[in-house]
Amino acid sequence: MDNQTYIKTEFDSGVATITLSRPEKRNALKRDFIQELNDAVDYARSQSSLRVLKIQAEGSVFCAGMDLGEMQQRAESEAGKLEWQRDSEIYAELLEKLYNLSVPTIAVLQGPVLAGGVGMVLACDFIVAAEESFLMLPEPMRGITAAMVTPFLIARVGVGPANHLLLSGERMPATRAHDLGMVYDVVSASELGSRVDQLVKTIMSGSVSALAITKQHVRDCFSEDLKSLVQKSITVSAEARETADAREGLDAFLQKRKPNWQSD
Repeated sequence: MDNQTYIKTEFDSGVATITLSRPEKRNALKRDFIQELNDAVDYARSQSSLRVLKIQAEGSVFCAGMDLGEMQQRAESEAGKLEWQRDSEIYAELLEKLYNLSVPTIAVLQGPVLAGGVGMVLACDFIVAAEESFLMLPEPMRGITAAMVTPFLIARVGVGPANHLLLSGERMPATRAHDLGMVYDVVSASELGSRVDQLVKTIMSGSVSALAITKQHVRDCFSEDLKSLVQKSITVSAEARETADAREGLDAFLQKRKPNWQSD
């Protein structure tokens, strides 16, 4: 583990703000980065006065997903499958913490969100996005699968809309995601901050206990199935990264060439 700090955490007047701060790498998620996020969520929920948690990012991209350089190291390691299993477990821990937090959570998209970053924002209660942002799951083009994202995506919008992102690899504009109910609101980049502030203010006018009870009731309606699906997804994600196509997809991406799939 290096000493790099990938996030910034602030707490003010009941609002915790977690900022992804690796803009030079498009906020790509390394294991240490994900662990820092886990720690930041733990810190936020330890504050007795916590009312709202926001996740935002620096740079032009909210999150590009998992760090493919680190994935390449896993592929070359003799213990690659075990390492990928551990990566998936730490990522699943983050998603479950965000999903089960007792206070409302808001993901603020100033730009695109891809792959594993999509799972992180879907684990939040609200997604507020700038007009130029989009969501994308390019995993099939890398020879892998967005297994960890899938349960949260289907819980949010159902199988039909989920298939668009999971199977096509196409970008879904924030406006389209809003139409499907995935994104709460879409505004211009210049209005993003004020719109989030307005939402936070509205949330905080509500009863703390009523909000917590409401969130728990919503989770109770779906959480049992979701939890088991997330645990299954850990294995699916790790196994998918062990295939020949996964290695070829990763090599092709890093070498900036078209992949040669086994079935081609």
